[in-house]
Amino acid sequence: MNKHITQSQLESYLWGAAVLLRGYIDAGDYKQFIFPLLFYKRLCDVYDEEVALALEESGGDEQYALFPENHRFQIPEDAHWSQTRQVSKNVGKALQDAMRSIETANPQKLFGIFGDAQWTNKDRLPDHMLKELIEHFSKLMLSVANCPEDELGVGYEYLIKKFADDSGHTAAEFYTNRTVVHLMTELLQPQAGESIYDPTCGSGGMLLSCVTHLRRQNKEWRMLKLFGQERNLMTSAIARMNCFLHGIEDFQIQRADTLGSPQFVSGDRLQQFDVCLANPPYSIKQWDRAAFSADPWGRNIYGTPPQGRADYAFWQHIIQSLESKSGRCAILFPHGVLFRNEETEMRKKLVEHDVIDCVLGLGPNLFYNSPMEACVVVCRMKKPKRRRGKIQFINAVGEVTRERAQSFLTDDHIQRIVSAYNSDEDQEGFSRLVTLDEIRSQQHNLSIPLYVRPESTNGNREMDQGPSLDEAIESWQTSSRELRQSMDALFTTLEEAGLGD
Repeated sequence: MNKHITQSQLESYLWGAAVLLRGYIDAGDYKQFIFPLLFYKRLCDVYDEEVALALEESGGDEQYALFPENHRFQIPEDAHWSQTRQVSKNVGKALQDAMRSIETANPQKLFGIFGDAQWTNKDRLPDHMLKELIEHFSKLMLSVANCPEDELGVGYEYLIKKFADDSGHTAAEFYTNRTVVHLMTELLQPQAGESIYDPTCGSGGMLLSCVTHLRRQNKEWRMLKLFGQERNLMTSAIARMNCFLHGIEDFQIQRADTLGSPQFVSGDRLQQFDVCLANPPYSIKQWDRAAFSADPWGRNIYGTPPQGRADYAFWQHIIQSLESKSGRCAILFPHGVLFRNEETEMRKKLVEHDVIDCVLGLGPNLFYNSPMEACVVVCRMKKPKRRRGKIQFINAVGEVTRERAQSFLTDDHIQRIVSAYNSDEDQEGFSRLVTLDEIRSQQHNLSIPLYVRPESTNGNREMDQGPSLDEAIESWQTSSRELRQSMDALFTTLEEAGLGD
């Protein structure tokens, strides 16, 4: 009998599965097993639902009910959840075989989607634990009638965030603060029928935020075309599952390193998109700088970034991936991209290209599990006439709320920022349109406090200028070195005491 699953029931059910894994595997690895199981169960339950509907339509014709045309995905009989549930020995192998069988039966859509988790490792996943996990998932029928796609999608996002909360520093690899993603989407205003791209898509949250944006406005969202690239195999699989569970059909998620092997190309150039949202990995050092210096896709239009910081490589990749007229992007960066000396020449060329529309400073702790302050840079390949030759600076450092050790933007914060972005009027201490001439006078430094200093609590602009930018950077670098030395000493002490594992 069908019974609608409430959001609280769904969340309890999903997190309950993860709790069963405690003590067996590291929290950071939960996602490798829980997401594939959830997706496997959903596929089979929806398949059964489709069979029941076809039987009803055909007056009980069982042969008709199994026709491929009646099903979104094909589920081989011996790979169905109900069959795997009967297995009591070598459960991990049974799960792995069933998942591979389903991938093989749906090569165009599901190839590789279950990832490469080691289901057959009995030291980590003994039979009794996997049986408990299967029985837990069997408690609810995940049909569309019981759990519509939008509601299951919300539950999936809940689980992604819970895994991020539980997995420490690795969270940023697949999760970006969703209130920041919402803000970035509101700034770009994706429209029905547009192409949306994320070159470092993680679990796909930024792509799906555009779908949610249109759904919220009761606009046609099924016409969006989603494109994402992610180098991590399991994370890219999670992104694909995420799209399917949200009811999205028109998407492409490719697995490869974006800088080393861009997957979306057209002829001898990169494929171009209307909208790009991205949170590239922060200042990665392990990348092929030599290859980028002679990039066959022409992505080094402003220059080749230093080996220790690939931020401008991603930035140039994104610029080259935008449509010449409609193209616009919002990129989440650390503040260093705005002022670092080693990137001055590239920043100068980027400013003079006049594609930077807005530089937005956000408050602390919005990068996941990091106190670092983030910034969002909005670029438009064809800026409105009134904004040409100008860059808008918004100092929204104070627009942040912290509850239960989590920092986020409220709807009021987002509304204030978006309203300022859409206005050409300056707001004292908050936002200001700055001419390129003034930016040139600052040697193309885009550090936000140079142009917009926040108001003090009494409403007057702060008189204390504080340390210079160079002094602040030097102080930060010194503190960072001291912290690293202290942590190294602590780890050495723990290892000597036999507590390192």
